[in-house]
Amino acid sequence: MSEDSCEADASRNRTTPTPDSRASADGLRLYSIVIPARDEEACVAETARSIFAALTAAGIPHQIVVVDDGSRDATWAVLQALCAEIPTLKPVQNPGPHGFGRAIACGLGHADGDAVAIMMADASDAPADAVMYWRKLNGGFDCVFGSRFVKGGRAPDYPWLKLRVNRLANLFIKLLFAIRLNDTTNAFKAYRREVIEGVKPILSPHFNITVELPLKAIVRGYSWTVTPIGWRNRKSGESKLKIKEMGSRYLFIVLYVWLEKYFSRGDYKRKEGR
Repeated sequence: MSEDSCEADASRNRTTPTPDSRASADGLRLYSIVIPARDEEACVAETARSIFAALTAAGIPHQIVVVDDGSRDATWAVLQALCAEIPTLKPVQNPGPHGFGRAIACGLGHADGDAVAIMMADASDAPADAVMYWRKLNGGFDCVFGSRFVKGGRAPDYPWLKLRVNRLANLFIKLLFAIRLNDTTNAFKAYRREVIEGVKPILSPHFNITVELPLKAIVRGYSWTVTPIGWRNRKSGESKLKIKEMGSRYLFIVLYVWLEKYFSRGDYKRKEGR
């Protein structure tokens, strides 16, 4: 298989779908799962297999776009070998610059679906929840935001320090934007293709993309809903999120979108009937 290179493309609180955002008579046609992966040789195969099994069992037409973001281990070799087993797998390589946000932007650029979900390579996100996202998007919502911290949500082994930082950061975002979403920083969310196009340009090179995408979608007027999801801590490998390195990056993008909300005069706002 030849290497694919990536060219990263660098509201109102409306939570009910509007008529123009509802699915067409035929519904959504292809679901793209975008997975950034850096040094994930130990778990990426399990992740891809479980997603493939869940989506196939549910009869969902899909592709699994895994982006090797400059791995120094055998991640790319594992993905190439896995193609013979998973026909819907589409591995690509991000030649650089690297970063979690850049890898996601790369994957979005290679995704062919009219709906996309972002999932983690470490098998922390439940494939059954990705199926649920697809069904809710087909119900007419532009975005589906999972929360681990609402009734029915599950995060039993979340590291205690990260949990406390997470809860404080998400409370700050919730109050600043006056929204009911309480897990904005979670990467596992789903969007219609028009939302991905509508939130460009994507600015975040790192984990701050997890807040940029949903907050821009909300501020720019796309419909969204919150649903409980499950999460489990990784079984192998090392988390790439370093809390002390990300604080200022999260704050920058949160304030950037907040300023857009109040000072852009609707320049980016989604137009009804579009």
